[in-house]
Amino acid sequence: MPDKKIIGLEKNVFFTGLVSFFMDFSSEMIYPLVPIFLSSVLGVNKSIIGLIEGIAESTASLLKVFSGWFSDRIGRRKIFMLAGYGISTLSRPIIALSALWGHVLVFRFIDRFGKGIRGAPRDAIIAESTPIKDLGRSFGFHRGMDTLGAVAGPAVAFILLSFFTGNYRLVFWLSIIPGMLAVMVIVFFIREKSQGAKGSRGQVNVPGNRDSNPRILEPLDPRSFDWHFKAFVAIATLFAIGNSSDVFLILKATNTGIEETLIPVIYLCFNLVYALTAMPAGILSDRIGRKRIILAGFILFGFIYWGFANASEQKHIWGLFLLYGVFMGLTEGIQKAYLGTIIPEKFKATG
Repeated sequence: MPDKKIIGLEKNVFFTGLVSFFMDFSSEMIYPLVPIFLSSVLGVNKSIIGLIEGIAESTASLLKVFSGWFSDRIGRRKIFMLAGYGISTLSRPIIALSALWGHVLVFRFIDRFGKGIRGAPRDAIIAESTPIKDLGRSFGFHRGMDTLGAVAGPAVAFILLSFFTGNYRLVFWLSIIPGMLAVMVIVFFIREKSQGAKGSRGQVNVPGNRDSNPRILEPLDPRSFDWHFKAFVAIATLFAIGNSSDVFLILKATNTGIEETLIPVIYLCFNLVYALTAMPAGILSDRIGRKRIILAGFILFGFIYWGFANASEQKHIWGLFLLYGVFMGLTEGIQKAYLGTIIPEKFKATG
């Protein structure tokens, strides 16, 4: 007898979306305030801010591959999710107590370390719990919930700063609460697929028993992936090299005269558009093809960054952030859904 669904989604998909809602609620209470906190409170220049973000994001990107590969080898997803979300939540007091930019660097490193651990196994749980025909819908829902949390976070931060002007540390402390809720949902509601359960391709997923699963011992060999996967990774890597951290877009906003207290509102609007775009884009990608939607997103991205480079008025910044939300909705979840169709089953989390 099939498991009951929640709003038409597999239970794991729904609860994974709820986890991401709470964690992004927590993260986005902090993230848009970090460059302002560094520059106005700690007096850090832009080059140091860039260094912090570069280390943080590269940490997440590298760890995502290795945590996914290790998750594939041992056949376990939930433990990596729990560790990743738990580590990120426990990093919050570091920035709340920080007095030097080095403390913020440690916070960002640990926070992104947690993100790097949890991302690929979490996506694998979604892919393994979903019929292949519904992958776009499931990842679109997940990204939508993720981004609704990213709307709630800046909204709460803005409200708090409206009452407690300049008290960034209070916001950082309170961000622990939604992070803990995310961890609790993982503990009580996320369920690993049992040994021999079928995945999104109708193939047998990675069992948890090493003795009955000899392929666990296989190394990560590039020859295991076909040219579709390699081409996609090459394109995504080239795109990532040309992309910059969002903190520089935030600093660009302040340079045009937008008040610091309005930065959470800008980020709220960006994430709201992202949330409203993600699931419809996912459903559309299931119908007309995921590559077409991703390509449209990449083209839009080029226009957006050209706009940021030339923007000189506040209204331009507001409009560009809204378009940036559309771009994220067109690409983030759909790229993962596309990977779910081209990556070998035995490396589901590695990808």
